Amino acid sequence: MPQVLKAWREGDTEAISKRMDVASLIAYGLWIVHGLMIASVPVILFNAVNVVLASLILVLKLRGLRSAGAS
Repeated sequence: MPQVLKAWREGDTEAISKRMDVASLIAYGLWIVHGLMIASVPVILFNAVNVVLASLILVLKLRGLRSAGAS
């Protein structure tokens, strides 16, 4: 959450790796699948929150790259 807030406020996503963020999204997705397989609501919910946060960071990162390319 702190990383999302900092990226949102400052618009600085230079230190965030796209590859690592995508890898995190994949990992969280797999954890959600695992949670569904074992019917564990906490595993599903917490990883769904992580997917949302990691997606926000990725969107902010991609927006930052696009605007930096336009300059």
